[in-house]
Amino acid sequence: MAKILVIEDEQSIQRVLNKILTREGYEVEEAYDGVEGLDKIKSNDYDVVLCDIKMPKKDGLEVLKQSKKIKPDLPFVMISGHGDLETAVECMRVGAYDYISKPPDLNRLLTTLRNAHTMKELVKENVKLKRKVSKKYTMIGESEALKKVKEMIEKVAPTDARVLITGPNGTGKELVAHWIHQKSKRAKAPMVEVNCAAIPSELIESELFGHVKGSFTGAYKDKKGKFEQANGGTLFLDEVGDMSLSAQAKVLRALQEHKISRVGSDKDIKVDVRVIAATNKDLKKEIEAGRFREDLYHRLAVIEIHVPALDERKEDIPLLVEYFAQQITEEQNMKPKEFSDGAIKRLQSYTWSGNVRELRNIVERLIILGGNPVSKDDVVQFSGKE
Repeated sequence: MAKILVIEDEQSIQRVLNKILTREGYEVEEAYDGVEGLDKIKSNDYDVVLCDIKMPKKDGLEVLKQSKKIKPDLPFVMISGHGDLETAVECMRVGAYDYISKPPDLNRLLTTLRNAHTMKELVKENVKLKRKVSKKYTMIGESEALKKVKEMIEKVAPTDARVLITGPNGTGKELVAHWIHQKSKRAKAPMVEVNCAAIPSELIESELFGHVKGSFTGAYKDKKGKFEQANGGTLFLDEVGDMSLSAQAKVLRALQEHKISRVGSDKDIKVDVRVIAATNKDLKKEIEAGRFREDLYHRLAVIEIHVPALDERKEDIPLLVEYFAQQITEEQNMKPKEFSDGAIKRLQSYTWSGNVRELRNIVERLIILGGNPVSKDDVVQFSGKE
């Protein structure tokens, strides 16, 4: 049941609105002036506020302005007399959902309230979805090694500095990249990911910079590359150590000149992109072997963040297991499962060559095959580790 606050100083109108809205299934609360209405908004949760404009003590426009500072997503429907239309327009500019002239038309009033409530629910759902997306990239752990990574992220994220993220496979380098993007001033713009190891060398340039129709066999139409797609946002070059030398040269030019050209075209396109790169390779050794450009390395590694292996932060394993167990049981629609102290200690005794990714896979296996709670014997039997 939707909850509506009606702020109206005329008792006759207040009674009529209360009767109509209650009959329509709304829960209605009343306030007879702006000060009382604002106090109720501060201390209660409402789905919609129906607010008169001309009132004693504090008018509706002031109530709206102050409410937007406290609860910006709370929709306001303003009630205006014919002489108040100019003020009503100002209310819309400040953020009111709609306004209705007195005496209110019943059908329009109910339709407007339904739409305002629907909009509030959509905003709430959108916030939930954003939280789910963010939760996907949560970094779990309280070890000193991970705290250092988080501290670096906090310092680096607000800047536009390029970042090179290093560390073994499965440690969560992509999580670091997403955290940097989400905490940056580019967070509302896209973050575009490219797995350089997964794209054949002959296609990597087209993937990064795009191509024009007819530039090579199979280029049936013009195509934007990842640099253009990420314009205004962040480009994440994962496994950058696997990029071909010819593509490296073009990336270097893009970083130096802030412009790219599509394959098959000599037209320059300006781009505003923050580049974050990641690799599990030792790029200095790759430079010595002639497989990676030293000048590109220095361009990418303005700031270098090393993500520790799981074996370097085994004290985080209990928190990681708890987090993965909750995540997996929700995904699999299973009852929650706990892990015994013995099971946790057994997991901490292992060597984790596959790092956090390997741990998550084993936790999923133990949840499916093990008891509740998952025991040390379950770990020994089902983990596949020695």
